[in-house]
Amino acid sequence: MSKKKIKIMKDVLSLGKDVETFYEKEITKFGNSAKIDAPKAYIGQRAYIIVIKR
Repeated sequence: MSKKKIKIMKDVLSLGKDVETFYEKEITKFGNSAKIDAPKAYIGQRAYIIVIKR
């Protein structure tokens, strides 16, 4: 199992794991919850969601 390292400092984001892709999406309403759309190619893969302050 590989180690992963995510470091978040003021205005800086550093990912210490092999990243396949990185993209920005808006979180949208979905019934009583919310969702983020992703391409079908990533079904079954693990993802990390980082919410940015407004």
